[in-house]
Amino acid sequence: MPPEPPPRRNRVDPWGDIHAVAARGLFTGNRGCLVDGRGVLARHHRGDLWITCVTTFRDRRQPLADPRRWTPLFFLDDAVALAAGHRPCATCRRAAYRSYRDALGRALALDAPLAATEVNRRLGRERLHRGTGLERARDRRLWRAPIGDLPDGTVIVADPGDARLVLGDRTLAFGHRGWTAPRTRPVRGDARVLTPPTSVAALCGGFAPVLHPSTCS
Repeated sequence: MPPEPPPRRNRVDPWGDIHAVAARGLFTGNRGCLVDGRGVLARHHRGDLWITCVTTFRDRRQPLADPRRWTPLFFLDDAVALAAGHRPCATCRRAAYRSYRDALGRALALDAPLAATEVNRRLGRERLHRGTGLERARDRRLWRAPIGDLPDGTVIVADPGDARLVLGDRTLAFGHRGWTAPRTRPVRGDARVLTPPTSVAALCGGFAPVLHPSTCS
């Protein structure tokens, strides 16, 4: 049998970086067309519509590297996607999107839910420093918050390059195949937060992210 082709570079980590990893995770999604005319990855993102989608929807099939259409990306779970700066898709994940939108409205004490375009703009301002390109995706906007106030599903940076999920009284380290290396969650002090403030507000307001089964072990 011929050897399997190497994995494509389309797997996203909590920083928003794109890697060539065989495992695919629970969700797909996109941030615009990322490939050039040859179908080669050429950019980190295009536009501010960054969404997380289900992997199967109404028998639709999207080419993995079509220069004329959006480029599929893959995420371990909602926590990774939110940390990377994505939000649930309003089409294929309509219930999740409405839950996110309504939870955000509750957290911000709004009289009416924000339009999707305004949510996109908020996340766009919170994700990356201006001018970030394909090889500078780690130039992320981190922010600080008391670790005891952060809701489950938030991703923080414990050490340089170490993204960890906040979950109950633990934090878990990100890996492309799951969350590992549990540690006791500190009860005091500030954390450097990777998940954008808008998505942390949605988590505080009651949005329940779909987490990888490794969080249960």
